[in-house]
Amino acid sequence: MNITIITVGKLKEKYLKQGIEEYLKRLSAYAKIDMIELADEKAPETLSDIEMEQIKEKEGQRILSKIHPDAHVIALAIEGKLKSSEELAETIDKLATYGTSKICFIIGGSLGLSKEVMKRADEALSFSRMTFPHQLMRLILVEQVYRAYRINRGEPYHK
Repeated sequence: MNITIITVGKLKEKYLKQGIEEYLKRLSAYAKIDMIELADEKAPETLSDIEMEQIKEKEGQRILSKIHPDAHVIALAIEGKLKSSEELAETIDKLATYGTSKICFIIGGSLGLSKEVMKRADEALSFSRMTFPHQLMRLILVEQVYRAYRINRGEPYHK
């Protein structure tokens, strides 16, 4: 299985980088993971709705250019479907079983994802109805993907 995680914005926090590196190391036993970090658009604190859409469109074009045509795309979005860890594990297992060898998770920038990216997504996934910093979502996502592989292999993992 090849998993690509496309993210918008630079990760600066050392503690988040260390956590992500740890889970990527653990995941390497199960799948090939590629983390693609794209530049975010610089924006003032106050934006009009039109300016927000323009920024999301620019970031969206960068995201779309990195998605493999054969990939099953899962966009992380607050309005997406809530799943348990077991349900995410089942999704990954079904994709692998039915011949999808490429999964692409997308984490947008602070303004979210463009309409074009959401159209390209095969599904939208929400980790919570709460809003999390997109940098923190990287760590949460890689931990949950690792947990999914442990669940699918019947290997113990803390609850």
